[in-house]
Amino acid sequence: MFLLFGYGRKQKPVGPGATRTCPRCHNTTQWTRLREYTQLTIFFIPVLRWGRTQFESCGICGAAIAV
Repeated sequence: MFLLFGYGRKQKPVGPGATRTCPRCHNTTQWTRLREYTQLTIFFIPVLRWGRTQFESCGICGAAIAV
């Protein structure tokens, strides 16, 4: 029997975040709000998702902070 499965973290954009100054690159931009979770897939179909967190990411350097 052939069973194809996967395990890993995924990030999904939720929408625009707040406009703030980045502590790493010191630019003021609108950040992107992201949702990250761990998932298990079987035959490319998501079966389980856990460990959901939301954070905002800088559009210039990629620095992230928890929301």
